[in-house]
Parts: sequence; structure tokens; C-alpha cells
Amino acid sequence: MLDALRAIGVVARALDSIANIEFRDLNLTRGQYLYLVRIVEQPGIIQEQLVNQLKVDRATVARSVAKLTDQGLVTKRPDPANGKANRLYPTAAGQAAYVPIHQENAYSLHQALAGMSQKRCRRSNAYSIKCAPTSTTTGNSSSVAATATIHKEQPP
Repeated sequence: MLDALRAIGVVARALDSIANIEFRDLNLTRGQYLYLVRIVEQPGIIQEQLVNQLKVDRATVARSVAKLTDQGLVTKRPDPANGKANRLYPTAAGQAAYVPIHQENAYSLHQALAGMSQKRCRRSNAYSIKCAPTSTTTGNSSSVAATATIHKEQPP
């Protein structure tokens, strides 16, 4: 099982490295595309939801959202129901930047899954979801690591 998780990590890091290179032309720094994708696909999302979805700490989300806002890719609007929260929306420039990000994701997914049957893809997806941390973060990255418990398989 540990080898499978390591392999998943290798693939994830490789795809992230490729994405960071591909999106340099969009003036997105490391990992910013992840935030932009969530904001475009879920307009009105709040930062706490990004914390929970991306499994990163609040300070990292705040810095990334501030950079996206400064770049004119995202706008913040006060949440009428919660005065402390801001809803995040993509700007026209953010929506335009999303197009090549989405295309690259589709291409990378196609390449990564080439040669796998539909059944195997579904099974791999189910295993990946099962292994993903399910708890929400408390604002520090060590709590994220603590939620991801790895169970070693017992030999038959």
C-alpha cells in the first residue's frame, strides 16, 4: 500500500511541476492555478472552503488569494450573511486564464490514464478518494498531516 501512495505522490508532483511550467505565461506562481480553478468552478466560494478543499493552512490561502486579487484574476465581495467572510469571484481575466488551465488538466488526465480501462479508472478513483484526508484543517498544516492516516495492509 505504501508503494501505491508513493506512486500517487510521484504522479501528483510531476503533474504539478508541469502545470507550474505551463502556467508561467499566465503569471501564476507555484500552485496558484489550484486556487483559481476552485474559484472559477465555484463562484462565491469563501477562503475557509478553499482551506478544506485544498488541505492547506489559512495563511497560505490568504496569501494566494491576495496575489490573485492583486493580479486582477479574482475579486472579493463581502458575504451578506457573515460580515467576517468574503466571497470570491473570478474576474473576466480570471475566467480567461481558466481556459488553458482546464485544457491542460484535461490533456494531463488523458495522458496519465492512457491505456487504463474505464473499470480500472473508476476503481483507482475510488481508492484515491478513500485515501484522501477527510477531516477539515484547523489552520495549521500539521493537522492536515495528522488527518491522513496510512493503514498498512496485513499480509494474507
